[in-house]
Amino acid sequence: MARKHKPRRWERSGPSGFVAVDKPQGWTSHDVVDAARRWFGTRQVGHLGTLDPLATGVLPLALRSATKLVPFLEGGEKGYVGTIRLGETTDTLDADGEVLCRHEGPLPEEAAVRDALGHFLGEIDQVPPMYSAVKQDGVPLHKLARQGREVERPPKRVRIDRLELRSFSAPDVDVEVACSAGTYVRVIASDLGVRLGCGGHLKNLCRTRSGPFTLEDAVTDKQLAAAAEMGEVDRFVIPPVEVLGFPVIQLDESDVTTVRHGGEIAALGPPQRPGSCIAALEPGGRLLAVMEVRPGRRLHPVRVLPPLAPQG
Repeated sequence: MARKHKPRRWERSGPSGFVAVDKPQGWTSHDVVDAARRWFGTRQVGHLGTLDPLATGVLPLALRSATKLVPFLEGGEKGYVGTIRLGETTDTLDADGEVLCRHEGPLPEEAAVRDALGHFLGEIDQVPPMYSAVKQDGVPLHKLARQGREVERPPKRVRIDRLELRSFSAPDVDVEVACSAGTYVRVIASDLGVRLGCGGHLKNLCRTRSGPFTLEDAVTDKQLAAAAEMGEVDRFVIPPVEVLGFPVIQLDESDVTTVRHGGEIAALGPPQRPGSCIAALEPGGRLLAVMEVRPGRRLHPVRVLPPLAPQG
């Protein structure tokens, strides 16, 4: 008996690239991905770094074949502004959780807060929170936490480049953070409370930067939904070359054929350091591949994008 195949969902043709969404509070990162699939008419959508439901701000998305370029953009610096509430600890380390303890004594003065923040600068170890997407034996920690379980988590090395006090009005500490990818700002909030002896949690958070994407680049869900209704949503797609930041070369048709089949070509343009990456464009200007410079001025394709899907 012949197997029945489910009909493939229709995919709307459109540009590959990136869009920075200003994530609204209360949405999960997956909620944004699901909405983007509707807005742009494609199942090929991925995000570059999770944001907690509490947080707002920059959530970059990759669309269509640009999803293959995500590894080249992971690990970029993150920027945040947020508020830490002193005197209360919660089970999730943020305002979405249940209060576990309230500090009864006086709260620290601004000088003590400022001094404590300085101890978090540089490379530090963070223990991932139980309410997180980190997996233990293949199971996300947040699933274990909702079962009332707590397991030992190995600390993770992160880097805090800037942790500045923007304002202080007890019990709230407004901060600005620049840090490496993988840093949990709510862990900073909790650890700050421990250091000050009064407890603390993250009251609110906005991501202002994720790698090359800034809050000024970001588009709201309402803007995207309205543009999708009018058939104009593709204008928010940022071409991959503008995001990657690699030197650019233009290929001729013979080189396009070679690269598309995985072959190396002679290096074009000014000499580049071996191991560095080059963005190779087709004659029409579309990104064809990311090439790596090899010894002997050879360019090797490390990621080749598929050809454009036929219009339909």
